[in-house]
Amino acid sequence: MHREKSWAEPWKIKMVEHLRMTTKEDRIEAIKEAGYNTFLLKSKDVYIDLLTDSGTNAMSDVQWAGMMLGDEAYAGSRNFYHLESAIQKYYSYKYVVPTHQGRGAEHILSQTLIQEGDFIPGNMYFTTTRLHQELAGGTFVDVIVDEAHDTESEFPFKGNVDMNKLEDLIKRVGPDKIPYVCIATSVNMAGGQPISMANLKELRELTNKYGIPIVHDMTRVAENAWFIKVREKEYENHTVAQIVYEICTLTDHATMSAKKDPIVNIGGFLATNDEEVYKKSQNMVVIYEGLHTYGGMAGRDMEALSIGIEESVQDAHIRARVGQTTYLGEKLIDYGIPIIRPIGSHGVFLDVKKFLPHLSQDVFPAQTLAAEIYIQNGVRTMERGIVSAGRNKETGDHNRPNLELVRITIPRRVYTQAHMDVVAECIDDVFERREKIKGLKFTYEPEHLRFFQARFKTID
Repeated sequence: MHREKSWAEPWKIKMVEHLRMTTKEDRIEAIKEAGYNTFLLKSKDVYIDLLTDSGTNAMSDVQWAGMMLGDEAYAGSRNFYHLESAIQKYYSYKYVVPTHQGRGAEHILSQTLIQEGDFIPGNMYFTTTRLHQELAGGTFVDVIVDEAHDTESEFPFKGNVDMNKLEDLIKRVGPDKIPYVCIATSVNMAGGQPISMANLKELRELTNKYGIPIVHDMTRVAENAWFIKVREKEYENHTVAQIVYEICTLTDHATMSAKKDPIVNIGGFLATNDEEVYKKSQNMVVIYEGLHTYGGMAGRDMEALSIGIEESVQDAHIRARVGQTTYLGEKLIDYGIPIIRPIGSHGVFLDVKKFLPHLSQDVFPAQTLAAEIYIQNGVRTMERGIVSAGRNKETGDHNRPNLELVRITIPRRVYTQAHMDVVAECIDDVFERREKIKGLKFTYEPEHLRFFQARFKTID
């Protein structure tokens, strides 16, 4: 296996946040109180928090300085115009509607574009995205390549769209029933896997043929651009910023959870090149989010976001960000622990079907494993399997994804390599006792997005 030469982070630490160390007895009591759901743990009881990279990142000194320049005018904040300019410069989109976070943009776009009975193809579902599509009357259809469902495949672009699957759907239901194709860069549920530029260009050609727009879920577009730079020879001399811009020019609309790539703690936006969609979205944002020049964000947050966009596309930053994920993944591979290969961008994903082969999906093995990892050493991870997949809206049965995963998500600019060593050793300790681990069953199941608030108990 090729290993990259050593590298160092392109920043230095100037402030620290103290972490609380707990005993195993403390953690057993805490996870019981949380119903064996790591989302319901109190942060004070967590040592290394790898639940998510959403809003958990460390802002730079320049971003914090920008917070002091917040123009909190209700209408026409100058920070909105700074944000609009940054999006146009680095992402190419003409029109911008700010929202409180990514799901606000998903909601508005879904309500604007989807009609009852529509079908929305995409390169694997994401939880909130699919729910907003369903609430608007649509049905998600997975058109990702088959390699994305094979955890051991080393295929370099598992985020690619299978053009045959997509065209078969178009011919079956008709292009008028497909309001858009939804494309995520760095596909979360597939393990942070990228889409290639070649595939995206082919997709653009196909959708142009049928007059179907492309919606870009651009939450981790800079991470995807890095993989294009290192895996597509045509782009090896391009900067990340250049690749990001080109990706965006191949799409029509975009939703962004700015709590990921642009390194802020809150915020998002909807972006588009379509003036009619822009006007409809502007009208909706004042109903659900806030005025069209702040949309649920304070002026100071928009300023930090505009700076974060620029920082997120710097080659040195993104190399270190993806490099830390690779470091952890390679340590786990060295321990013989089954993970999704190749290693993704924002986290390492444990292949739970191989980690806990004695547990069926009916006893929620990924949920179980996330709880066991926390008990072992206070490391918080999250389930990405049958619990996250929810239930079929028509039959009420569990959706049974091919991938049953625990996501070990790495916040940007937060933890050191020593923390990654501790995480790897923690998971190896759980792996050593894996045959003794039992499953869970529901004690409480919410109707929507159940992985956030569900509660469980152990099976005797």
